[in-house]
Amino acid sequence: MRVLVTLACSGCKRRNYTTTKNKRTTPEKLSFRKYCSFCNAHTEHKETK
Repeated sequence: MRVLVTLACSGCKRRNYTTTKNKRTTPEKLSFRKYCSFCNAHTEHKETK
């Protein structure tokens, strides 16, 4: 049930990270505060297709 998802920066919209999630237990989109080397800051990264 685990699927690979891509995380995109909310500031510059670049796709910086990939992670896995369990679709059954977490149906909503993931969101993390992670470091973006393009923005040079910690920003919100949200799940994209």
